[in-house]
Amino acid sequence: MSVSPPHSYYHATRQVELSATTPLAGERTADVCIIGGGVTGCSAALHLAERGYRVVLLEAGEIGHGASGRSGGQILPGFGTEMPAIESVVGLDAARRLWAMSGEAVDLTQRLIATHDIPCDLRRGYVHAAVKPRHAHAMRAHAERMARVYGYTGERWLDPESLRDHVRTDAYRGGLFDAAGGHLHPLNYTLGLARAAQRAGATLYVRSPVIRVERGDVTRVMTASGCVRCDVVLVACNAYLDGLVPQLDGRIMRVSNYIIATEPLGDALAADILPSDPAVSDANFVLDYYRLSADRRLLYGGEVSYSGREPRGLDRRMQAKMVSLFPALAGTRIDYRWGGQVGITLNRAPDFGRLDETLYYAHGYSGHGMALAGLAGQLLAEAIDGNTGRFDDIAAIPHRRFPGGERLRVPLLALATTFYRLRDRW
Repeated sequence: MSVSPPHSYYHATRQVELSATTPLAGERTADVCIIGGGVTGCSAALHLAERGYRVVLLEAGEIGHGASGRSGGQILPGFGTEMPAIESVVGLDAARRLWAMSGEAVDLTQRLIATHDIPCDLRRGYVHAAVKPRHAHAMRAHAERMARVYGYTGERWLDPESLRDHVRTDAYRGGLFDAAGGHLHPLNYTLGLARAAQRAGATLYVRSPVIRVERGDVTRVMTASGCVRCDVVLVACNAYLDGLVPQLDGRIMRVSNYIIATEPLGDALAADILPSDPAVSDANFVLDYYRLSADRRLLYGGEVSYSGREPRGLDRRMQAKMVSLFPALAGTRIDYRWGGQVGITLNRAPDFGRLDETLYYAHGYSGHGMALAGLAGQLLAEAIDGNTGRFDDIAAIPHRRFPGGERLRVPLLALATTFYRLRDRW
């Protein structure tokens, strides 16, 4: 097995180049300073610049360094939690508006790709696969309720035989197919948004970690070598917040997730395992997900770590799961392996809000943010421009901090995940 760390497959197949970006040096002035160069930050920079705002974006690493450039690349409607959970805290009318916005997020992704000619290999089709009989029962009930309560008929139940038109494996008890979902190359998509933001007039600085935000009559966003004076700060750090805004501590937890990429499989073998080229994820709590790349590799993701340390035997376990689904891949070379940090909330719903009129934030997509983060950027631009209604709809979802304080949050979350891993087995 040949593995090529530390770069991901996405890094190796980057197609989008930006105008020259450098670290921040000296003092700059802006209407809005954005902290974070992922999908949220780049989308916000684009939408704000298109509205005529002077925008400076600061990224600690390179654009797309975090989950936005490392993820499974799945573009899906919905949220990281089920709609009944959202209904229970915001009411049915508000939940219907939120569901509609999640569908808008998918449509917006497609429009941004087309409008800005982003070469990110967008494909349509998503399968949510039932591993256990109880998954199959829950999925059928879910699809029926979504049609009845939300008017959403895009999900179609497939029995095991029909599922083979999309996923050729005997491992599943059926699944839901959603033509609205899909997948893309996440790094090229993120870089494409950043390029579009630059062309719209935003200024991007990379390798510029923010060390503090000084809020007062004039807000200052400080790095080791410079400062941005601005009216509004937009915090889009997600899993990389690292205590920058103490008021947000404990609202999200950082979880590591991992992906492997095979050697190119060739058209015939690729079509034999995923004939309709969908994105796929299973219904386990600690789920696995996978898809084909444009050059016909299988990108297979899963496994989690709360400590930041890579789990032992990661390559062996992930390859074994892949082969158990698709025995024809036995002996297939693994060319890439990489990981990334995901920001999750306690209730798995996104956490949007503002501390006052000078600091906005959006984070906590809980593994469901590739499309939603693009919409978050648009909603943040709307809110800063004075139209807060849609942003406030998402901000109305209540959130609690993870229990246990700084020392116990991670062990408690790991313990809870162990319980759900055991539950996944029956």
